[in-house]
Amino acid sequence: MATQARESISVFFPAFNDRETIGALAEKALAVLPLLTDDYEVLLIDDGSTDETGKVADELARNLKHVRVIHHQHNQGYGAALRTGFSNATKDLIFYTDGDAQYDVSELALLVPLMTDGVDVVNGYKIERGDNYGRKASGAVYNRVSRFIFRLPISDVDCDFRLLRRSAIDRISLGLSSGAICVELVRKLASAGCTFREVPVHHYPRPHGTSQFFTPRRVARTLFDFCVLWLGLSLSGS
Repeated sequence: MATQARESISVFFPAFNDRETIGALAEKALAVLPLLTDDYEVLLIDDGSTDETGKVADELARNLKHVRVIHHQHNQGYGAALRTGFSNATKDLIFYTDGDAQYDVSELALLVPLMTDGVDVVNGYKIERGDNYGRKASGAVYNRVSRFIFRLPISDVDCDFRLLRRSAIDRISLGLSSGAICVELVRKLASAGCTFREVPVHHYPRPHGTSQFFTPRRVARTLFDFCVLWLGLSLSGS
């Protein structure tokens, strides 16, 4: 257990207009990581933010050891930010959570002990969703539909608090750019024979700004990608 807990870890945060929260997230990650490993890095993925997220991230990278920044020249979508994070992570284990600070990064310490031999993914699930009733209801529907259609092996695909082996990520290919990438990620990892574990984590109200997901354009893109993903998996027999 102790040896496994000292595996190297990459942490990355996909961020879009998260200037108020990205600094605290990076600092909290840098506080917990030395307790879990001797070899770590923190990646800030600025997905073409239109506020000062990119500027704040650059300042963090200049002043904090182990921090790197990757900028998208324009907003490419949540899925694209995740793909950038995965492709640039260099350590044995990869952890990511969103840049809006609705999850407590220090709870990464709950996931690492479950990453034992034979386990490929440790996924959080929300103890209670810290959103309004509408978001809670839509999230519940999203989870149920996703699990039914794609036969997902976890209870909360909408919980973006994940620790994965880089060797598992290397076994699959991701292509979606919308929020539907989380379903694509879990389904393809399961189809590749990966083993999952789950752990309860806290979810908090968004401290600043509003969600970038629930706009007509983004919801429509996610629904379209759901259809594309389902068709692709059906044709491939996955």
